[in-house]
Amino acid sequence: MDYVWNWRIFLQSTAAGAGKYWEWYLSGLGWTLAVALLAWAIAFAVGSIVGVIRTMPYRWLSFLGDAYVQVFRNIPIIVQMFLWYFVMPELVPESIGTWIKTELPLPSFTTAVVALGIYTSARVAEQVKAGINSLPPDQKHAGLALGLTLPSTYLHVILPMAYRVIIPPLTSEFMSVFKNSAVALTIGLVELTAVARKMNEYTFQGFEAFLVATAIYMGIAFIVNRTMALVEKKLSLPGYIGTSNSR
Repeated sequence: MDYVWNWRIFLQSTAAGAGKYWEWYLSGLGWTLAVALLAWAIAFAVGSIVGVIRTMPYRWLSFLGDAYVQVFRNIPIIVQMFLWYFVMPELVPESIGTWIKTELPLPSFTTAVVALGIYTSARVAEQVKAGINSLPPDQKHAGLALGLTLPSTYLHVILPMAYRVIIPPLTSEFMSVFKNSAVALTIGLVELTAVARKMNEYTFQGFEAFLVATAIYMGIAFIVNRTMALVEKKLSLPGYIGTSNSR
């Protein structure tokens, strides 16, 4: 028996009586974007710091940075999501744990942002380290010779160049944040994938529900890819690995 497509389902009122199905998708998209963008802000900031630490001429700092990356990069994101949501409140002092479980605003959303941000930061740290190591050491020496401190040399000389080199891999990590945000449904956040799953349970229109969610994810990925391709073209450094003439 041929399947009968029913795209009008998105214009119908939900079985729960809370608006229409397309409004569910709009809400789910909003949560997905909020989680992904805030998680990326954490990942970029923390990953940059850890990446820099791993290239510092201090063995103990480098060891700490390497340990951070190995721990958070090698534990699956879904496991980290569960650890942050279910286990962390039990490990902290009781008063803090009680606050997290009962008073923290939007606990699923907050947990998803923190877990995804920390997980992605380990991957960003790898890219930042690779970008710094791809630069000739003369740049660091020149900065120090001009009287800059080591932190100032990193901030004003090395990092601006390193970021331009690693735009392509950072683009991939940015796109991965949006895809990995779907894991947040496992801790109760009704983001885009959770909306598609919920709609399927109410209407049994699984093809329509998940095809629309897939199309939205593909649209987000396309927009991010094209935007970053323009940024890369404008900021690329001739002669470096991060340079590409077209994408």
